Amino acid sequence: MATIKDVAKLAGVALSTASYALSGDSKVSPKTRAKVLEAARSLNYRKNGIAMDLKRSRTNTIALILTDLSGPYYSELIRSIQDVALAHGHDLIACSSMGERDSTAIKFLREKRVDGAVVLAHNIADDILLESAGERFPIIVMDRELTGDHLVNVLVDGEQGGYRATQYLIEAGHRSIAYISGPLNSYDNQQRYKGFQRAMHESGLSEKPKWRLSGGFVREGGYSATKMMIMQGELPTAVFYGNDEMAVGGMKAFEDHGISIPDEVSVIGFDDIELAGYANPPLTTVRQPKSEAGSLAGHLLFQMLDGESVDEQFKLGIELVERKSVRKREH
Repeated sequence: MATIKDVAKLAGVALSTASYALSGDSKVSPKTRAKVLEAARSLNYRKNGIAMDLKRSRTNTIALILTDLSGPYYSELIRSIQDVALAHGHDLIACSSMGERDSTAIKFLREKRVDGAVVLAHNIADDILLESAGERFPIIVMDRELTGDHLVNVLVDGEQGGYRATQYLIEAGHRSIAYISGPLNSYDNQQRYKGFQRAMHESGLSEKPKWRLSGGFVREGGYSATKMMIMQGELPTAVFYGNDEMAVGGMKAFEDHGISIPDEVSVIGFDDIELAGYANPPLTTVRQPKSEAGSLAGHLLFQMLDGESVDEQFKLGIELVERKSVRKREH
């Protein structure tokens, strides 16, 4: 049986370098890491932590890895998955991913410290998920279209949600519409923006480059992006925020500058967090099935842990929730 010393020798690197590379440590360059992994594959070497995993009994714990643990959307998701885990006699560990290859979240995946994982963290690379998933370590991914052995998708139809929100504004008579985006590398944001663009294109409308602003999916970002829009002078008649958190921040910025919603600017969000109904005015938004998606992800994970076969991808629908933040415009 090959040892890590054999891998280091074949790759032409120091033993410590081989160890760092196999652990995904950021100290090692991508080129060197690729060389070590290739040597490990050719020798059929398996890291001790993984080999031990094949022998160990279950931990009765699953992990939920998120980009961020704060915010109402994530808290509802955590609750729904935790309920499923407890019903199956398991504990849930929720942790955030900083996107670093030697972070705690990555170690949970690479070293199989739990029985399986649900991942909603756009800053974890595809290759890490594909390498980590296995028969005894299934992974449910909720933020990208990625399938592989023992890796399953649970997605919400964000493109249709973005399309429906924008279409609703257009049907209300709006022709100058801005989209405030989340992180540019977020799959959810990309899908919602794609739907926005499709609805605009179908109606012969185009967005103004100066309104192309990002709020990072957080309330403070929505406030700052909206303030920047106000500072530029010309305002759209409607703003579609990529999530409700940014919409709430944006509404506060409009209020601070004496701009009335919906009389002067209409606002629509995405998610339907609990706070949306308590905003002033109550926020029109696109509801995505947060609890349902979390529960489904949890149930699928336990089905896979029990050796059952499941479909590779599940896509859930959306629903428009009309409240008071959008006003119809007369022409």
